Amino acid sequence: MIESTFRPLLALTMGDPVGVGPEIMVMALADPEVYRVCRPLIIGDLPALERARARLAPAQTIHRAASPEAGLYKPGTVDLLALSRLAPEDLHYGRPTRAGGAAMVSYILTAIDLALKGKAAGLVTGPISKAAMNLSGYAYPGHTELLAERTGAPEVAMMLAGGEFRVVLATIHCALAEVPGRLKEEGLVRLFHLISRALSRDFGLARPGLGVAALNPHAGEGGMFGREEETIIAPAVARAQAAGLMVQGPYPADTLFWRHAQGEFAAIVAMYHDQGLIPLKLLHFMDAANVTLGLPIIRTSVDHGTAYDLAGTGRAHPGSLKAAIRMAAEMAQRRSGTVG
Repeated sequence: MIESTFRPLLALTMGDPVGVGPEIMVMALADPEVYRVCRPLIIGDLPALERARARLAPAQTIHRAASPEAGLYKPGTVDLLALSRLAPEDLHYGRPTRAGGAAMVSYILTAIDLALKGKAAGLVTGPISKAAMNLSGYAYPGHTELLAERTGAPEVAMMLAGGEFRVVLATIHCALAEVPGRLKEEGLVRLFHLISRALSRDFGLARPGLGVAALNPHAGEGGMFGREEETIIAPAVARAQAAGLMVQGPYPADTLFWRHAQGEFAAIVAMYHDQGLIPLKLLHFMDAANVTLGLPIIRTSVDHGTAYDLAGTGRAHPGSLKAAIRMAAEMAQRRSGTVG
């Protein structure tokens, strides 16, 4: 944790009201440490949050804030910008509805607007239901695509981080069979530049070293197991190196992640979703956070889903949310110039 007296205001979107979002919100904000590093404002549903508070954090009180400026931001009080008051039929745990999905998206859109207007230093997003998002009329695969469109970001990337273990995905939400066709030399070059800029600006890493994973076993074994390394990935790495970036690879994924865990690289670029997230979650299941690189605003998130099977049980763990809050606070502090 970096030290700073600046406490950025962060908009925390509740996520799906019938998932674990409300529960992890009240559990995370029961920790006074959160208030030491930021001013958290939950954007969400009053009945859903009150239900979670009453069960999991009865000593806390909910303060309804009509605007970010009206928040109290002190331990023991959860500040809520209530955008919805869902009916009981829309609040059955694990059963998303059209009304709940629409409310869920409204939290995100409002947080984006607050950040773009400078009223919030960044947003930390709770877990959403992509099915509920689509049910309510928003045809996005997830948060990342919605954020990119709404902020006008030409290119974004998903990075997940647990401590110093960072993984960036070259492709995100698509079928495994589609991955080879989605990998393009030019796209990888731009991705390497985007990651290097973000790690320098928001994580304080000068000339960060990137390790690039191969797509195929044994990095293709000279073309025996695939040629994407020869035709796409290696040429992209060479171009990035020629531009002065600290990029190496492609390396076989079965050894690359071990090398990263030993501190050899600042981040790994994985070619597809599970290639990167399996090792990350093996090591940091409870304390990893998601950050979207390339946005004009700060956005971090939990690295898990709505966990409908846990919703309402009180057994969800707030570790990832707390990690996402800390990460957003540190990024905001760096952008504010209050830390080096």
